[in-house]
Amino acid sequence: MTTTFTQLNLNPQLVQTTDELGYATPTPIQSAIIPTMLTGQDVIGQAQTGTGKTAAFSLPILNNLVTKQGHVQSLVLAPTRELAIQVADAMYKYGRYPGARVLAVYGGQPYGRQISRLRKGVDIVVGTPGRLLDLIHQKALDISKLSSVVLDEADEMLSMGFISDIEAILNETPRDRQTALFSATLPQGIRRIAKRYMNDPQSFTIGHKQLTVAAVEQRYYLMNEADKLAALTRLFEIEEITSALIFVRTRLGTGELVNELALRGFPAEALNGDLSQDARVQVLNRFRKNQIKVLVATDVAARGLDIDDISHVFNYDLPQDPELYVHRVGRTGRAGKTGIAISLLAPKERWRLGRIESYTKQKISKSVLPTAEDIQNCRESRLVEQMMVWLRRGRCQREREIVGELTGGGHDPLEIAAAALKMARGEEKQRPVEPISEVQEYRQQKNKTDKRRNRRSRRDRDNNSHEKGMVRLTLSTGKSDGVCVSHVMGTLSHYADIPGRSIGKISIQKKHTFVDVPEKFVGKVLAKTGTYRIGKQNVAVKRA
Repeated sequence: MTTTFTQLNLNPQLVQTTDELGYATPTPIQSAIIPTMLTGQDVIGQAQTGTGKTAAFSLPILNNLVTKQGHVQSLVLAPTRELAIQVADAMYKYGRYPGARVLAVYGGQPYGRQISRLRKGVDIVVGTPGRLLDLIHQKALDISKLSSVVLDEADEMLSMGFISDIEAILNETPRDRQTALFSATLPQGIRRIAKRYMNDPQSFTIGHKQLTVAAVEQRYYLMNEADKLAALTRLFEIEEITSALIFVRTRLGTGELVNELALRGFPAEALNGDLSQDARVQVLNRFRKNQIKVLVATDVAARGLDIDDISHVFNYDLPQDPELYVHRVGRTGRAGKTGIAISLLAPKERWRLGRIESYTKQKISKSVLPTAEDIQNCRESRLVEQMMVWLRRGRCQREREIVGELTGGGHDPLEIAAAALKMARGEEKQRPVEPISEVQEYRQQKNKTDKRRNRRSRRDRDNNSHEKGMVRLTLSTGKSDGVCVSHVMGTLSHYADIPGRSIGKISIQKKHTFVDVPEKFVGKVLAKTGTYRIGKQNVAVKRA
């Protein structure tokens, strides 16, 4: 069994890089994929975020790279600009000793800058299908001499309607290239791509159990919906958090939670679709450098997030889709480290937790929230611990002089120490321990009249967006057609040509789907009705 990167037959420079980056041992997919790709064979890796797949394909590509050949040697296709940036950054870090020239290309950036870089010479290009195809058509990107192609998160690219673009790109590449395909699932469209464009690929699968259990402690806390903020701040007092990612349902919710946490003495920043690309990059850089410890995000905004040192993931709002839970939890406990995933649960959400446990085939343990006394004891223990650190260091010369002056003035040394500790605890006044009410068990209405009233009320709520500036639309497809959130986002952003990150809440019903779209894009979306497709099915879009 492989235990070190040295045993994977990588060149010494790359092994040195993995050591410097703190990668102790290869993940299962790295141990499987790297030796196979080093031989030049095509591979299919069925794996999700958090398995180490970026290093799995990057390291063998960099190992076989011959720099400064005057043409692009490797191409990586990614579904979103966020993932393209993350992969390009990773490949640049891994390839710093060989001196690999890596370029990320994606929509929303000026063509001129990307074309200028390509003309100067690039070894590896990482990009989104639409922008890559544009650059090929403009004769700015020549991929006729490629050695390797990677399709990353292929199922996402399928659901977002990029398959025709991918095929057009692959048709421009040499037949003898090496192809690596990575996908969380392998739907028929992806299998067709593999059969047509890959040469006897070797397949590897990393299952859900390895993704979510191995290094992640999962637990949930039960409280009334109105007490979630109080519960979160109590956990912040007790948990040893080095960095935390908190997931909420809506963009509006990210800003509200950030403000509420700041008021209680817990600084945080929001990561949502309202941020420009530059602002997003700045927020992520501050998070990576530990300048901020808490990030509040939506699932869409966190897509492509690739940071190894997240100690805690909090599900402030449970996801509607169990697969999203797997993606969230996979962002902690990475690169050989342990992590903690905590879900805040209202009684009416228990059924959703049951779906997650069924999907992941794991039991999530129930825990009890810390009491006010627990928090007080924790605060005092930390204060004493900090005092002991300074007492051991003995570097308090000026402070000792001040104490001497105070005792010379007739003050008792014990009283001086007590007053100093009182001052040191002053900031605790900003963090009062908020009360938490007794959990009210949720009971389903059994009266038929009440049920009908509830259904009418739910329809009224579903027909109107609760988020300011958004309009609710309805799609003529739903759960019975196998539709998921990524299908809806992909088809709207692709056919209506609107940013995927701008799309708000998506609620998938049995035979139809509600989706919130910014008011400024509604006309554009409705104008394209009649052209929308999910898979082979035509989808109608109208106002809810």
